[in-house]
Amino acid sequence: MPKAFNTFQVKATLPEELNRLTDLAFNLYWTWNHEAIELFHRLDRDLWDLTNHNPIKMLGKIKQERFNQIIQDDGFMAHLDRAYNQLQQYMNGSTWFASKYGKVDAPAIAYFSMEYGLSECLPIYSGGLGILAGDHMKSASELGLPLVGIGLMYQQGYFQQYLNADGWQQETYPDNDFYNLPIKLEVDQEGSPIVVQVQFPGRVVSCYVWRVQVGRVALLLLDTNTPENSYDDRKITYQLYGGNQETRIQQELILGIGGMLALRKLGYHVKVCHMNEGHAGFMSFERIRHRKEKDGLSTEEATEIVKSGTIFTTHTPVPAGIDIFQLSTVNKYIHNLSQLSDIDNEFFVSFGRENPNDHREPLNMALMALRTTAYANGVSRLHGEVSKKMWHFIWPNIPEEEVPIGYVTNGIHTNSWISKEMSELLLRYLGPDWHRKPADQSIWDRVERIPDVELWRVHERRRERLVAFTRRRLVEQLKRRGASAKELDDAMETLNPEALTIGFARRFATYKRATLLLKDLNRLKKILGNHMMPVQFIFAGKAHPKDNAGKEFIKELIHFARQNDVRKHFVFLENYDISIARYLVQGVDVWLNNPQRPMEASGTSGMKVIPNGGLNFSVLDGWWCEGYDTDTGWAIGAGEQYHDPEYQDEVESKDLYDVLENEIMPLFYDLGSDGLPRGWIAKMKASMTKLSPVFSTNRMVQEYTEKFYLRAIDNWQKLSADNFAKTKTLVQWKQIIRDNWHDVKIVKTFQEKGKAKVGMSMKVDAEVHLGALKPEDVVVQIYSGPLDGDYNIVESVIENMKCVETLEDANYRYEGHIPCNESGQFGYSVRVLPDHPDMIDHFGLEMMHWIGEFQGGRSHHTAEALKVPSEEFVS
Repeated sequence: MPKAFNTFQVKATLPEELNRLTDLAFNLYWTWNHEAIELFHRLDRDLWDLTNHNPIKMLGKIKQERFNQIIQDDGFMAHLDRAYNQLQQYMNGSTWFASKYGKVDAPAIAYFSMEYGLSECLPIYSGGLGILAGDHMKSASELGLPLVGIGLMYQQGYFQQYLNADGWQQETYPDNDFYNLPIKLEVDQEGSPIVVQVQFPGRVVSCYVWRVQVGRVALLLLDTNTPENSYDDRKITYQLYGGNQETRIQQELILGIGGMLALRKLGYHVKVCHMNEGHAGFMSFERIRHRKEKDGLSTEEATEIVKSGTIFTTHTPVPAGIDIFQLSTVNKYIHNLSQLSDIDNEFFVSFGRENPNDHREPLNMALMALRTTAYANGVSRLHGEVSKKMWHFIWPNIPEEEVPIGYVTNGIHTNSWISKEMSELLLRYLGPDWHRKPADQSIWDRVERIPDVELWRVHERRRERLVAFTRRRLVEQLKRRGASAKELDDAMETLNPEALTIGFARRFATYKRATLLLKDLNRLKKILGNHMMPVQFIFAGKAHPKDNAGKEFIKELIHFARQNDVRKHFVFLENYDISIARYLVQGVDVWLNNPQRPMEASGTSGMKVIPNGGLNFSVLDGWWCEGYDTDTGWAIGAGEQYHDPEYQDEVESKDLYDVLENEIMPLFYDLGSDGLPRGWIAKMKASMTKLSPVFSTNRMVQEYTEKFYLRAIDNWQKLSADNFAKTKTLVQWKQIIRDNWHDVKIVKTFQEKGKAKVGMSMKVDAEVHLGALKPEDVVVQIYSGPLDGDYNIVESVIENMKCVETLEDANYRYEGHIPCNESGQFGYSVRVLPDHPDMIDHFGLEMMHWIGEFQGGRSHHTAEALKVPSEEFVS
């Protein structure tokens, strides 16, 4: 088709009295403000749905006559006043961060993510990673964090899903019209687009920057579809997770390097950067380059200061989920950047190798992120443990439990996911603070005040709305496939608005086992055909375009759902997005989740049903390990892990059916004389009370702030003071340690004679050879605890030893004490590691010596044994 010779933009023209509608539309605060959502809905209900809840596009389609009518509608204008005033009060109101840490005028933290799920009308997300990033931004706004987001603005975003006649997933990629979205192009004083230029091999790639206002915080999105670029470079930001490996590394270069350049160009000089997964790993490269150029630091000094202000969150529990780039691709792009920035190619790439000295290894983006960050975390307690095991090889000399990867359990932005009806109910009984403080346990303790009948009626209304929505969507799906009139009529009778409704919706990755429910079809049909206790299921989700196994799962579900004896009780909704998710989590009675443990890093879909009164039924994986209790939901299995996946499916599918038939269904249909399922409602209240404040992104972002952000800001300020004096000293000291560490060894240890006694301590001495180093360069520690059958120390306690004597030949005597708090057989070992007051952690140098290394090859996992008798046997 012919190309445009020139371009022009057509903007919606609103009467002056309605200009505030535009202000509301361009701030995504409306996505979690029911007053604003209802205002747009009131403008034109059909058009609101037709534009996929996009206020900018809707305003551009409304006729002038309708605007003239609205101006004369006193009710609407009063509604507009309320919604606009709420936005102004929100933007200017007090915040948690300002009240606790003081007001900060400019962002100090940059949050990088490949995708953001903020609204269905802004389709730049694919699944949980993006939804979490969107909720992170919204809670950062609510808490008043000095944070700015960085991402990519995709021309086509993630694909739109439809199913063919055989149930096989098909993908379409409609273009996003950026000028009809709630985003604004960043322009200079002359009104020209601000352009960020990223160096690629033999060329420069130009990027426009689009701003999304998310309440109080901004999200900046880079777009390579600009006239300055070649056809191929314009397509870099076409699709989320599309293209090949070269497309992926190009996108990650734009995200990481382009993101930092965009921040500076717009005047944001952040101290801290947070990588939401390893996609933004090249951000560290650009920060190192900038510090070298701006501050005259060496590469090592620049790396030290950059690392001190960087946080990395990993979301994958398996190596297969990590971006790994082959050497040919890496060399093509990184070598070019290295030459331009005077950073040795091997220096930077070595961060992303298991063995930094093996030049044949590919570049692992998660590894690179781990080695260029001050703080790293998983996204649930179990995932933190899995991550420690997964990355233990980086720090082979330290026990697994000390691997410097923590965890911050994910949450949800409660106000974005709760229904309007439930929100109003909570407002009546919990008070107005619940909106502002969704992570406050004392507020959620008031859930018990809600009369059972009112809670149940609200929940029933949402289930009725879910059923009505599902029927409409099912009819639309059938029409696209050319269904008969009878099939369309049957679809309008699908599902029972009074039946126990169970939802399952997520990415169709195979480890999530969407078809586990189909393991025993006869038993499942018996459950679906139970007229006394009817049950129905609603499924939704997308498989990655290249994941044929995931597509097979969808096809299997579709074929089952089309059977005459189940079709009214089992539905699959196509093109899963935020809108469908909202209806599901607000209307289902039970949320089903059955991944293969421990493959679910966290999962957040089940968290969204909690404030809406839904209950979770899940494998004990991800967040549910922390959320489950007998009064808050149901578990599939008891947290077992299996080597045989087929056997695991067999065992856990039977448990799924058993719990459903023997616990869930009877409780739901156990009605009192007043028609209320009192036992079920009690479980709803317990779940809402105990889990809502915990699994909130407000709690999560507060935790990131106090655990990582503030510490990283302090690191940066300390190491950058006085022209980076402490940074330079620390780098010099680290080089001395590296040059001399081979001489350090623990010569011997000895303990005081006699039996240890409960309530006392046992003295341990160690002789340590430091060579050219001094006692102030190291810390010597006693590592002690109970022993297992192989003499390995478990439940360890670490005590620093004190240097008490200088011996000959650079030897030093250290003294320490082991507390003896209980009886039994215990053991200890002694270790030495580098220590400096400005080090972020003791393990950053990946150096440590244990006594066992020099005594017959004994591993540090073994120990010198000591027995502590019970007090009653000690005279």
